[in-house]
Amino acid sequence: MDLDRIQKAISEKGIEGWLFYDFHHRDAMAYRILGLDFSKFTTRRWFYYIPAQGDPVRIVSAVETKKLDSLTGQKKVYRSWEELHQIIRETLANANQIAMQYSPNNNIPYVSVVDAGTIELIRSFGVAVVSSADLVQTFEAVIDREGYKAHLEAGVNVQKIKDEAFELIGEKIGNNEKVTEYEVQQYIVRRFEEEGLTDDGDHPIVGVNDHPADPHFEPTEENTYTIKKGDTLLIDLWARKNDDTGIYYDITWCGYIGKNPSAKYVEIFNTVRDARNAARDFIRDRFGKNQPCFGYEVDDVCRQVVIDAGYGDYFVHRTGHSIGREVHGNGVHIDNLETKDERELVPGICFSIEPGIYLPGEMAVRSEIDVFITQDGEVVVAGEEQEKLILL
Repeated sequence: MDLDRIQKAISEKGIEGWLFYDFHHRDAMAYRILGLDFSKFTTRRWFYYIPAQGDPVRIVSAVETKKLDSLTGQKKVYRSWEELHQIIRETLANANQIAMQYSPNNNIPYVSVVDAGTIELIRSFGVAVVSSADLVQTFEAVIDREGYKAHLEAGVNVQKIKDEAFELIGEKIGNNEKVTEYEVQQYIVRRFEEEGLTDDGDHPIVGVNDHPADPHFEPTEENTYTIKKGDTLLIDLWARKNDDTGIYYDITWCGYIGKNPSAKYVEIFNTVRDARNAARDFIRDRFGKNQPCFGYEVDDVCRQVVIDAGYGDYFVHRTGHSIGREVHGNGVHIDNLETKDERELVPGICFSIEPGIYLPGEMAVRSEIDVFITQDGEVVVAGEEQEKLILL
């Protein structure tokens, strides 16, 4: 735990402190940010209060008095719930406003893990509770230079393996050999391993025709289609370096088995591509003008392009997600559909932009790029961006 950095972030938010709370491992974020061992047995409630200035306070049960011994600060031990309430009240006596892992209206459910009863308890002491979402992003999602380097290194190999997968399909079709969605997926997984990458057991999506109209379609030996001429094709693949520095790289590309795709397929691809580019350019414009930019705003810009083209009802998911050590990270998501992500895009974060159009029973298109914001506010896309369909 970097106490100085945490207290600096709290002060910058203009609040008195940050109250961490856990019961039965409900808040994995707290363990990561504080540097606690998530695997350790825990059965009782604990609180850890970090004020903007001064020493933290550890509040632990008499049954598990050593639970927070790895952290600095005064230790206060409770036995009964009455004692717990009194200790919390005394600890927060000089605070008017504190942050907790909570989100008003559950707008950001990824962060909102503190139960309503505990929020009510803190408020009963005359203390206002605000969301820790921006603080969590600072400590969970901001990537350092080493992490960004690892992201780029993974990207080089993921892009190469993507190209190889399309080439494999083209060769098989050209030689009149059978090839299935599942076989291509497994080829990609093998190539990940050969290049020192991992997808942590969540394998790529390879789908033709109606299959990727399910945005999270998973090819298996039982459900796989044989790929043939005239098929529309979507490949979504993600991986990170298989080491402690690994940051995910996640892209989606589309193609057609043949040289003359239908007008509708071309239309929805162009619409998705234009929506993706509109979102990217909006972010660049905001940072170029040194203006704040929020996740929900970017989603609105992207989604409007799809709506204007008449396909709004078929864009069924958020525009993008945070990327980190997990493929879906814990920073700001590009979302004003599934949630209203009110977090600000800040230097050091990585995220996808991936609009899609899904026509059930017919076909689907998704185009995905990864965006990183450098410390000087440059909005960088790592790797090639698909501008036209791959024709095999």
